[in-house]
Amino acid sequence: MTTGNFVARPMGAFATRETTSDEAVPISFANRRSDCLVHETALVSWAMRPHNDGLPFTGVGSVGKPINQAGETMKTRLSIAGVLAVLAATCAATAQADINVGVTLSATGPAASLGIPEKNTVALLPTTIAGQKVNYIVLDDASDTTTAVKNARKLIAENKVDVIIGSTTSPNSLAMIDVVAEAETPMLAMAASARIIDPMDAKRAWVFKTPQNDAQMATAIVEHMTNNNVKTVAYIGFADAYGEGWWNEFSKIAEVRKIQIVGNERFNRTDTSVTGQVLKILAAKPDAVLVGGAGTPAALPQKSLKEKGYKGIMYQTHGVANADFLRVCGKDCEGTFLPAGPVLVAAQLPNSNPIKKAALEYVDKYEAAHGKGTVSTFGAHAWDAARLLVNAVPVALKKAQPGTPEFRKALRDALENTKNLTAAHGVFNMSPQDHLGFDQRSRVMVKIDGGSWKLVQ
Repeated sequence: MTTGNFVARPMGAFATRETTSDEAVPISFANRRSDCLVHETALVSWAMRPHNDGLPFTGVGSVGKPINQAGETMKTRLSIAGVLAVLAATCAATAQADINVGVTLSATGPAASLGIPEKNTVALLPTTIAGQKVNYIVLDDASDTTTAVKNARKLIAENKVDVIIGSTTSPNSLAMIDVVAEAETPMLAMAASARIIDPMDAKRAWVFKTPQNDAQMATAIVEHMTNNNVKTVAYIGFADAYGEGWWNEFSKIAEVRKIQIVGNERFNRTDTSVTGQVLKILAAKPDAVLVGGAGTPAALPQKSLKEKGYKGIMYQTHGVANADFLRVCGKDCEGTFLPAGPVLVAAQLPNSNPIKKAALEYVDKYEAAHGKGTVSTFGAHAWDAARLLVNAVPVALKKAQPGTPEFRKALRDALENTKNLTAAHGVFNMSPQDHLGFDQRSRVMVKIDGGSWKLVQ
């Protein structure tokens, strides 16, 4: 921008040099408000000095103008003052507010095996989007619903975040909906329950999610059961929103496919024994058992069943797709089937799979930081949340600046209009009625074989 004889350059440190009144004075403004204030203070201090600092004009400049012993022309001194008015406007135009992203996840507690890879992934997320700095404020909700709600309120009230990523579990994410809706702040949940975004209403209009819905994954399990001649099945799931969500979806689909459910049990994430539930399941003699749990607590029913001699087919949900589950469950989980996001077996996907390239990008970055074989589907949910923001933020910036209600509304609208965005778990195609937007490309069936994940062809 040029004003009179003064040139304002968009970036860089404040620059000065000896000039004459007939030359342009290069003034370079950084694009941060704090830098503008520093430069403005320096100019004010300079302009407010005595007219010639008591220094006599002892000569002439290169164009014949009188200069004092500081090498300043009178006209330059007077003209500098004029740039101060321009400076305020320039700073306002060039200053860019940071984008503040709040993250609440379960790095401790029963869901820690899910939350830790999510937390690790945050460190890999972009620190700038569309040229604007991104700050991540990460809080641990300790797998506790009340703490998750407190974290959401803190991030909104104290940290003034533009968007929230979290939480790790379905109960926590469901509890946060009222908070983000009241504050009109977009939320990207990393939990599976379809209830987080369905049925769509005024509150859920502010909520999006990155994991596959339990309904999508339940369909994959039932298809595998019917293809393997399973006629009867027992279910044992968490006594919370995750377990209930899975029961609701699985039971409906199983009934349609004529699979008889002969057992329906519950257990808590913190339980240390499920003997009573397991004995009931064994008495029903099901062809298969589905455990509706997540993380390492989901190993408990399966280990108990195996210890008591169960020989049928075992199924788990996509909530166990991490190395900690394999470690805790050990040999008792050999041969188990589960649906998972393609990222879990990215290297085994055929080259024709549209997800493979995006999934491998995440796998390579995560394993470079944490070691080979450490990647999980849960960290990829956080990665995909950032992919959504990278896609949506530039659109929102055309309408408003971060830190404002207008920006949060524009960001919400941009997320809702995401189309054909390929990420580590699938291809996002969102709409006002669907705040996930995944299709069947977002799931594969996987078998635990030799203590590792194997793609079921």
